[in-house]
Amino acid sequence: MRRLRSAAAGPAFARVPGKRCPGRPRASRRRRCVALVLAALAALAGRAVARQPALNSHEVNPDRSVTFRYYAPTAEKVTLLLDYAATPLALAKDAEGVWSCTTAPLAPALHFYGLAVDGVDIFDPLNADRETSTAYVTNEVQVPGDTPLPWDLTAVPHGVLHHHFYRTTRITGLPADEEDYSVYTPPGYEPAGAAAYPVLYLLHGWSSAADSWVTEGQANLMLDNLIAAGRVRPMIVVMPLGYGEASFAGADPAVWNDEARVAANLDRFGAALLGEIVPQVERGYRTTGERAIAGLSMGGGESLVIGLAHPGFFSWVGGFGSSIGQANFDRVLPRLVPAAAARLKLLWIAYATRDDAREENERFIAWLRAKGINPTVVETPGIHNWAVWRDNLLQFAPLLFRSAKD
Repeated sequence: MRRLRSAAAGPAFARVPGKRCPGRPRASRRRRCVALVLAALAALAGRAVARQPALNSHEVNPDRSVTFRYYAPTAEKVTLLLDYAATPLALAKDAEGVWSCTTAPLAPALHFYGLAVDGVDIFDPLNADRETSTAYVTNEVQVPGDTPLPWDLTAVPHGVLHHHFYRTTRITGLPADEEDYSVYTPPGYEPAGAAAYPVLYLLHGWSSAADSWVTEGQANLMLDNLIAAGRVRPMIVVMPLGYGEASFAGADPAVWNDEARVAANLDRFGAALLGEIVPQVERGYRTTGERAIAGLSMGGGESLVIGLAHPGFFSWVGGFGSSIGQANFDRVLPRLVPAAAARLKLLWIAYATRDDAREENERFIAWLRAKGINPTVVETPGIHNWAVWRDNLLQFAPLLFRSAKD
């Protein structure tokens, strides 16, 4: 999985101390120090404003191409990485010092990009929309369709998002041991009502936060639209922070080469999910006892391993571009046999045609089939990114919690 790596990215949840004037000045010296700093900043800001031309840094054109612009008159090279592609796009500089490039027409979707100026990864300073990540430097740009997309905000009844914190004893390294998870309740859910709902546990990818399926995936809006169209059974969706070790989130991507650490992270998270989060959800919400689990990338690997290890607990299991991070699948799932997998109502594995995780998924599927287990396999055009994962959820969700007669 190749994405822009921030040279400044540190451990998850790290705080960056503010700068202070040197020494321990008295009040008068402190005031003078602050005044000098503010004056210097104001002067710099004034010069920057005077020189900075008015720019639309990410302009969506009528043909759905996107023109990107960045002002850097002294830079020698500016590149842009779009949707985590393998090759960055080169920007060209004009006489005013504005660098720009225009993409080919893009699919209507949420797209991600990052800039590199003379080899240093940076955010687009004129775009406040950014992907939530502990490791990557990426902005977002929405390319609209001719009609509303399945994950767009539309005039339909909407569900409610809830945010929970609790003290964990399974996960290590969290501030005050506080784990969090988000819960989507569908339109019509009433806390004091009689109706009960099935639950989908929906897991995010490596370096993301618990709410990334909402902020980047727009899963809540997608479910609102699917429920309104009668395409899915109304369900509760639980989106936990998917790390067993908090430091795993902010580690270098090379951590995925350390199979022991990957396994330890998954084991701790699995223990928290089954022993802490699921019981809390089933105490706090009206559930039917029907459970599904699915996720993308790291969360896809977690879903496949946890789901296949507990086929009576989760009846629907899905992985989207899954990263399992283990070469020996027999060691990961030592007790998996066809009779156990037969208890699943759905085992659904998807990956993109140019996905970094494609080879790993193909090996896992071959391993399953050699055991007499035949998953539903879906291959989607694209790469390892949100455009594919949202499409995966769009296909997967309507298959959940259906009886044979539905």
